[in-house]
Amino acid sequence: MSNHDPVVDPTSRLSRRTLAMDASGIRRAFELGATLENPINLSIGQPDFPVPDAMKSAAIDAIQEDRNGYTVTQGIPALHESIRRHLAHDLGWSRDGDGYSTVVTSGTSGGLLLASLALLDEGDEAIMPDPWFVLYPQLGHLTGATMVACDTYPDFRMTAARVEPLISDRTKFVLVNSPGNPSGVVLTDDEMRDLAALCRDRGVQLVTDEIYDEFVFADSMRPDGTCPSPARFDHQALVIRGFGKTYGCTGWRLGYAAGPTWLVEQMRKLQQFTYVCAPSPLQWGVIEAFDIDNTAQVARYAERCQLVMEALSPHVDVVRPGGAFYAFFEVPPALGMTATEFMERAVERRVLLVPGGVFSGRDTHVRLSFAVDENVLREGLAILVDLLRGG
Repeated sequence: MSNHDPVVDPTSRLSRRTLAMDASGIRRAFELGATLENPINLSIGQPDFPVPDAMKSAAIDAIQEDRNGYTVTQGIPALHESIRRHLAHDLGWSRDGDGYSTVVTSGTSGGLLLASLALLDEGDEAIMPDPWFVLYPQLGHLTGATMVACDTYPDFRMTAARVEPLISDRTKFVLVNSPGNPSGVVLTDDEMRDLAALCRDRGVQLVTDEIYDEFVFADSMRPDGTCPSPARFDHQALVIRGFGKTYGCTGWRLGYAAGPTWLVEQMRKLQQFTYVCAPSPLQWGVIEAFDIDNTAQVARYAERCQLVMEALSPHVDVVRPGGAFYAFFEVPPALGMTATEFMERAVERRVLLVPGGVFSGRDTHVRLSFAVDENVLREGLAILVDLLRGG
């Protein structure tokens, strides 16, 4: 390099959207974990049970039978038939797909991004819950729109009464997540019905992120054993679901979206020019997934949830989760520390958590994942209780 070469700031070559996005705070927890010896990792949102053998075999068979090329953009017909059959049973939608369409996506995150790209222009708005899943705010940076946060503290329920004041003439969609991440809260049928009615009356698209729809504890299920969903009350809602959490195959990156044809067709078009298609042999692997009974795994996680509640409830405010595998508890104000500071104290004791500022405009709560072995969970909870007592 000569003395006359100009000095270039590398960031000047980056887009504004890239610079506006911070790396996920969950990644920070992973990095801290890598520095610890024998960490107690209560940060990771990944099931700790193996993929069912039937799914493994179906995927392996597809690979060995050379079904490894591109599929059609929307996904293989056999999987669509399986999805429609499931939606007919679960939501009462038409089995033959009358009135709606489906698309197989690269995970639920892929579905959320495609929906946002299809619906949002610069200057538009979408309403999301606070606390939120880490992708939600970034959908604004990726599209040029504004993600408007709906404050759901202290009970983490995104109700119609909380959403309605936020709707403006720029609102394109409302995004609801139940069971919720990071809180595990499950909305009721009545709350879902009211939210669906509000969006329908105001002419706003409803997008429902239901990645944990089959990870609902018994006391939060509907009488027929299914997860409450606004899509039962509005068949024009866009439902986004996935296979990763329910069947322990998060790395397969498979989800699906179902909703009004006018919207799903545009999502298919966008997928053609981005993801192309979801992973081919793994699509074959999940065709029979809906026939696999995961009630034993969900019951085991409900027992872990009870362990968490019994340990933490005497010391902190924690809303009982109704599904998923998270608890989102408040750091007691008497400790005089933020959630990030509490997380750092926990790391000193080998416990990994995720501070609430990763999921929220507030840094007052901490997310704990109980997707770990019960003995590890008990050890971590004992340390957290000591910290909450000021130890």
